[in-house]
Amino acid sequence: MKTCQINGKDEPCSEQMENLEKLLSKIPSDNDIEDKSENIKALSDPTRLKILYILQGGELCVCEIIMALNKPQSTISHHLNVLKKAGFIQGRKEGLWIHYKLSNNNLLEYIENLEI
Repeated sequence: MKTCQINGKDEPCSEQMENLEKLLSKIPSDNDIEDKSENIKALSDPTRLKILYILQGGELCVCEIIMALNKPQSTISHHLNVLKKAGFIQGRKEGLWIHYKLSNNNLLEYIENLEI
């Protein structure tokens, strides 16, 4: 960033300050940033990503997810709760079991686009 001489100190000039204020005005609110951060954290676990990839084929019962990932029920339930809280999956109860599906069928496309 270029700086201007003001009173013998290097400080941003008024044009730079206006530009910074415009940039800052485009940043979402702190609450929105916190929500986005929590969603990104929900995607940061390999088991949760695997669950999302498995669910791209359609709705599955918890027991099917447990079998597919060969993990304890408590582990899978924890990860499903995190994904549900973030809004990435939806569940419906049927008898003793809950069936889960993706909330947004484009979710994995968004995840794939995270590659840099």
